[in-house]
Amino acid sequence: MGESGAGTMAEAGRAPAAQAGREASGAGHTILVRLTPGDGSTSGHPLDLPSGVTTRELSVVLNSLLGDETRPWAFYVSEEEMDAGVTLGDTVTKFKLSSESMVEVVYKPQAVFRVRPVSRCTGTIAGHTASVLSVQFSPCGRRLASGSGDNSVRLWDINTQTPEKTLLGHSNWILCIAWSPDGRYLMSGSMDGEMRLWTAKGDAVGGPIKAHKKWVNSLCWEPLHLAAPAARVASGGKDGVVKVWDAVGKRAVLSLTSHSGSVTCVRWGGSGKLFSASQDRAIIVWDTTTGAVLAQLGGHAHWVNALALSTDYALRLGCHDAAPDPATAGSKRARGTSVDEMSGEEMRSAALKQYSAAAARGGERMASCSDDFTVLLWSTEGTIKSPIAKLTGHQQPVNHVAFSPDGTLLASTSFDKSVRLWNGVTGKFIAALRDHVGAVYQARFSGDNAMVLSCSSDSTLKIWNIRTKKLVRDLTGHADEVFAADWSSDGGVVASGGRDKVLKIWQC
Repeated sequence: MGESGAGTMAEAGRAPAAQAGREASGAGHTILVRLTPGDGSTSGHPLDLPSGVTTRELSVVLNSLLGDETRPWAFYVSEEEMDAGVTLGDTVTKFKLSSESMVEVVYKPQAVFRVRPVSRCTGTIAGHTASVLSVQFSPCGRRLASGSGDNSVRLWDINTQTPEKTLLGHSNWILCIAWSPDGRYLMSGSMDGEMRLWTAKGDAVGGPIKAHKKWVNSLCWEPLHLAAPAARVASGGKDGVVKVWDAVGKRAVLSLTSHSGSVTCVRWGGSGKLFSASQDRAIIVWDTTTGAVLAQLGGHAHWVNALALSTDYALRLGCHDAAPDPATAGSKRARGTSVDEMSGEEMRSAALKQYSAAAARGGERMASCSDDFTVLLWSTEGTIKSPIAKLTGHQQPVNHVAFSPDGTLLASTSFDKSVRLWNGVTGKFIAALRDHVGAVYQARFSGDNAMVLSCSSDSTLKIWNIRTKKLVRDLTGHADEVFAADWSSDGGVVASGGRDKVLKIWQC
């Protein structure tokens, strides 16, 4: 919002601000405050507020300004979240700011539900006969799939915590799995160079797809708001080729061959662009209609290991709700909206609403990580030429990156045994989370943006509080390295797997 608009809003906000002042205890003098959205923009709402206002009164003021009476907000001063009950005056004093000049208070939307940290292992499920290499919940969180070095994909019943179905057909390790955003299909990719399509119940849809000359490293589906029901999927192979497939028809729509090294990761952006990372050190942006190269991004000095989009959470949910009933968040079975009766247009419309809300928070951004110890932050909008920021600090290869659901935070994991948190809009370093004693393989955020989960070669998973930057839970029980973990969309269940061949379910 521009400054003129902000001034008008400030006029409209005088009444709730005055009411907040009357409600605030210990209000002595006033402080000139600019309420700024946490999306990287610099405009905001200038207000003269009593020093005694707390986050509760700030929420009243902000909701009145924005015309939303119910939206929960978090407020930040000097990039530190304001604690509930602490006054604005005390916060200004804490950070040694001048109450005579304008104080910038950043506001960010909170999830409509809260996630409690999982604290105990409620199930250790045997079945795989080799290392578990990938674990993923379906978009609604009702189903769980895992891929293993035993050449099989397995579906698991979260309610009974038992194996549901074993999906056979691959002749080598399962390296990647991907649920379609409407939850109707599961695609698996293997070291045998084949992809296989399964229904959500585990039934094979036709025969194998001879996808690549070498193994399939990565899979991603076209976002649901671009095409519903889900139809196209992209694959990246060790042969250096990226392909776009008609999944059900099992035919290659596009074969993209500009990489000179193994393709390590593919991501399909919300605007329709396809991004691929490779061991040739390049990231290529593709037009998914014509197959043309839109941009070839340099900047990394070694293999690019992974990509993440700030809209990943919204794209993964598709037309599903994260937790439609706040009272059920953290329950034993993740909740979701059924798509069985939805038309393609209804699915597309629901998915577009979620994606648009996510993209509105600072625009869609991408993070890339590399064996060169760095993370690069990019804007995916318009013509992409150079990164927004180069994030340095890791001391060994960075193997995974993940954005928080609201896109405002970025986590990176490294062989240096640490998880690093960054501002997802500017790339500014926030904190290093150190308690693992082995390489950290993956990070996953909770659905309410309040916690981050990490899994490691030290056989543990750890849950960290984003606000305090402290360890909340140390989840022990695996007998060996934990290669993969996932957090259900409502935050009620975590699943993990690794070298000990078992799948573990963790709950509150």
